[in-house]
Formats: sequence, C-alpha cells, structure tokens
Amino acid sequence: MDTPSLDLLARGAVTVKGRMPCSSNATFLVQVVLGEALGLAVYKPGRGERPLWDFPPGLFKRELGAWLLSEALGWGLVPPTVVRRDAPHGPGALQLFIQADFEQHYFTLLEVPAHHERLQRICVFDLIANNADRKGGHCLLGPDGLIYAIDNGLCFHAEPKLRTVIWEFGGTPIPEALLTDVRRLVTAGLPPGLAQLLAPAESKALLARALRLLDEARFPTDAGGHRYPWPLV
Repeated sequence: MDTPSLDLLARGAVTVKGRMPCSSNATFLVQVVLGEALGLAVYKPGRGERPLWDFPPGLFKRELGAWLLSEALGWGLVPPTVVRRDAPHGPGALQLFIQADFEQHYFTLLEVPAHHERLQRICVFDLIANNADRKGGHCLLGPDGLIYAIDNGLCFHAEPKLRTVIWEFGGTPIPEALLTDVRRLVTAGLPPGLAQLLAPAESKALLARALRLLDEARFPTDAGGHRYPWPLV
C-alpha cells in the first residue's frame, strides 16, 4: 500500500488539466497538490458515465473495489485509488497516474518472458473480479518496470461477464504462489471496504469464482474466441 500516494489522492487539492483521449466515459487528467507534495491522477466522475444496461451507475466505485481486491491479494496490480466526493465534477474515482511507456501494451509485453509472472497475476485477478473489459492497452508498463492493470470499472458483476485479451496461458497450471494468495483471500473473506461497495450477490459470486479457480487450478481457455473485448487494445 502506497500510503503517501493515498494521502495525496484523498486530501489534496484537485485541478483538472484536461480530458483523457479515447475514453468512452468522461475521464480527466488532474493535478493533485497537498502541501509540498504534487502528483497526477486520473479522475473518473460518476456524472460522466454512459448508462449501461447490465451495470448499475457508479462504475467509479468499482475502480476503488478493484484496488481493494488487488491489495487484499497482496499483488499491487492496481494503482492507488480513492473515491472523492468533493472533486471538481462531482463524486468520482481518483487513481494515481502511471507515467507509462504508452507504446507498450499486453501484446508487446507478452513478448518478454520476464513479464509473464505479472501478466499471469493480472489474468487471475480478472478471473476473480469477473473483468468484462481487459483490453491490451489496460496493461501499463510503469517506470519501475512493473505492469499495472487500469480501467477496472466493468468488474464484479454477479453473472459471468469475462472479456479479456489474456488467453495465452490457457490450460497451463496456475502458479502455486498465486493460488496461495487466493486461498488466503477466501479464508479471510472480502475486506470490509470491498464488501460494502458490492451488492450481496456480487460478493457471493466473487468468492464462488475464487473457489472455482482454486478447484480447477488452471488458466481457462477460450476455444471459440468469444470472450475477447473490442477493440483489443
């Protein structure tokens, strides 16, 4: 958990710098200042969300839920994220901006074997979270050499919704270290903050997916190619 970044996001003064390109919902790059600390964040206000037939309003809360799940697993996949009620365009999620190499995405990162362990973590995370929109461009290579998973608003539906580009590991065993972390999550239960964000049926379905993953212990396959998002990147 990056405490300084969380404090900055939670309490800093927020100034909108501009709108992020290629976003289906209103998404802004903002500057956040707290004393002498300064940083950039991605701001997703609830009022800028396009209505969806299968997800309720408030996708920004699911961005926070994704961070909480990543932290509960101990994986650090999702950049620090908070919900701010006092942001410039109303309540929304603020997520630390990753100064990424934006020429890189899942399909280029997959070519480097050293990245496979991190990509497998993202894959398992998405299986548990039921991510309905894991595009290649949602895997960012940060300046620290780690890959981060962003744009997690379409997660946690109670019904099967998985759409992802990560199928290259299909049929292979899930590493025991990842299974151990998932097992710990199931034993401990969902962190209170995540359980409060989700509907009871969504919480129940999340734990059921985790248990199924532990039982199967292999990455799934998509033989028909029907579970890819569009566009792919």
